[in-house]
Amino acid sequence: MAPKTKFSTHRERATNPLVWCAAIICTILTVAVIIAGIVTFIGYLVIHPRVPYVSVMDAHLDHIQIDYAGILEIQVTILIRAQNGNEKAHASFSDSSYSLSLNGEVVAQLVAPPFEVGKNSSVDFNYVVPSSPIPLRPDQAEDVDTGLKKDLITFDLKGSTRVRWRIGHLASVRFLCRLECRLRFHPLNGTYIPSRCSSKAK
Repeated sequence: MAPKTKFSTHRERATNPLVWCAAIICTILTVAVIIAGIVTFIGYLVIHPRVPYVSVMDAHLDHIQIDYAGILEIQVTILIRAQNGNEKAHASFSDSSYSLSLNGEVVAQLVAPPFEVGKNSSVDFNYVVPSSPIPLRPDQAEDVDTGLKKDLITFDLKGSTRVRWRIGHLASVRFLCRLECRLRFHPLNGTYIPSRCSSKAK
């Protein structure tokens, strides 16, 4: 006898339309993310953004005096430059604050209001820093007196500024420029001994 042919009575289940919609949406999102990444990478190569930075360009010890009671009076001029090396992006600086200290004693605070630096440009801030009479401890007064006799006074400058700039129309970048260095002077004539003092990476 010829074998009997069996017919299946079960219908194949059709894929739910919601599953197809979800798959299509995921595919579109994946392609969009890839395209955005490629565009951002190409934009980075074309624009070649540079991180803005701040540096001490010059300084002068205008006045320093300490009396027998250990009361210190000083006046220092410090030139700080904010540099933006980007040829296609402005940079915004804010929250600029630096402390100037001598032998661990803060003698002045340098601050600046928010400001803009144009494309491939710089802005200079000439801080003239007079201090109120500062009472020093005996050991601090002795250190200052020794520095005056050796014709070498060293200040510590420490602080930061926040900077923001745009990479074309692609994104906005924020960065904190930290400045920490030592400023050395010859007190006899007030001249500044140049040394590297910049937030720019070496």
